[in-house]
Amino acid sequence: MAITAGIDVGTGAIKAVVFDVEDGGKGEIKWLSRRTEKIRKRDQHKLARAIFEDAVNDAGVGESDVAYIATTGESENLEFATGHFYSMTTHARGGIYLAPSSRAVLDIGALHGRAITVDSRGKVLDYRMTSQCASGSGQFLENIARYLGITQDEIGPLSLQADDPEKVSSICAVLAETDVINMVSRQISTPNILKGIHLSMATRLVKLLRVIKVTDGDLLLTGGLALDDGLLAALQETIADFKNDVNAYSHPDSIYAGAIGAAIWGAFRHQKLSRLGQLAKAS
Repeated sequence: MAITAGIDVGTGAIKAVVFDVEDGGKGEIKWLSRRTEKIRKRDQHKLARAIFEDAVNDAGVGESDVAYIATTGESENLEFATGHFYSMTTHARGGIYLAPSSRAVLDIGALHGRAITVDSRGKVLDYRMTSQCASGSGQFLENIARYLGITQDEIGPLSLQADDPEKVSSICAVLAETDVINMVSRQISTPNILKGIHLSMATRLVKLLRVIKVTDGDLLLTGGLALDDGLLAALQETIADFKNDVNAYSHPDSIYAGAIGAAIWGAFRHQKLSRLGQLAKAS
């Protein structure tokens, strides 16, 4: 067994997990602890270090017991890390850990949405991303929530209350925000504005899925918006409209998918490096 840590530094939050992994991820994988905290304009490196230390303490192990500290996301330069993994591969592997039956992952983060197809081992087969300027991201929703005077936690529940949603037409975030301002001036209710935004986002995300031929099977949501119930409902409606047989759902720990994948890939790399070291000694 090898104790490994995964740290996912996102644009809005940092997530850290600690795992005990057997045989580089091929055997038992035991989750020891998890921590997450929003960045809120704080130094990412210092916050990542603090969250990592908290996660290690929660796991009941010492830092020296951690064989590999793997990072992902916006965290290539953490001085205490052992190695870094691309976020697409970590979300794919973390998604398979959380939902073994899934063969597709929809990572919806602060800056973009990303549709990924995977195999049973969590290997990426294909993917597509929204453009960074698209009005289909967590940052866009956060800006709209601020304008509407609500918290991010209220977005999903309010969206579910909509009775006559009005879609945002523009793919550009700046123009989409103008659309929302116009809706407010026309006295469109907050739930109908939010549901309209969710439906617009869902349409773009489902189109990504169709490009990589995800038309059936289980689809796991990951990333910062994975637990937005309003967005999940909009995705399910849009998938039905496109007449696809896709079962879209989220997991209570979906936001940790990137950190989970980093920890598991870290265990695999640690095992590989250990074997190479043994081979070098033998020669």
